[in-house]
Amino acid sequence: MAKILIVDDEAKIRMIIKEYAEFEGYETAEAEDGMEAVEMVKKDDYDIIIMDIMMPRLDGYSACKEIQKIKKIPVIMLSARGEEYDKLFGFEIGIDDYMVKPFSPKELMARIRAVLNRAKASQKTEDIIRYQGLEINFTAREVKIDGEKVSMTPKEYDLLFYLVRNMNIALSREKLLEEVWGFDFYGDDRTIDTHIKMLRNSLGPYRNLIVTLRGMGYKFEKIQ
Repeated sequence: MAKILIVDDEAKIRMIIKEYAEFEGYETAEAEDGMEAVEMVKKDDYDIIIMDIMMPRLDGYSACKEIQKIKKIPVIMLSARGEEYDKLFGFEIGIDDYMVKPFSPKELMARIRAVLNRAKASQKTEDIIRYQGLEINFTAREVKIDGEKVSMTPKEYDLLFYLVRNMNIALSREKLLEEVWGFDFYGDDRTIDTHIKMLRNSLGPYRNLIVTLRGMGYKFEKIQ
């Protein structure tokens, strides 16, 4: 069963998440702040991290950045701040989901399952897709253009891989938000449009493989 690292400076929050997670059969570990979480990740492996943002010594955003330098671990961020900016910033640095406090422990468990399932599905994908000078390696989580590795944000990789896995299928913005971000987004479509723009810039000469479907969403043209 998956092992969860619970990071929050409030002992009561950690206790609630721990009780629900262990009832679901997960193994758990706890950290009181971001600094402790980083040190624990250096010493042990975790399948997913539940991370608060506002913590002493090292906040959740900074801890997430440091952890990414060590290991690739899915992160669900918890925060009392529910502004769109906070969510978008979290996704920009590579978190997998975002929940606003106070939250439903049952919903958190559902989101943990969803994130773990996506991570497992990603690990099972071993294909390498090539088109002219473009190479997309799912296993290595790499994209190369003319042999040169392309630097992308974690969410750009997630978005591209989902589009490519569903080649030639029309995908609405709502579907992309649900499958790539894994949460019910309350706001406008700028989240998807902004990331598509970034992704196209990263793909350079292959930007046109991502086709805009006016009034609907996007699709990745099938590579012959």
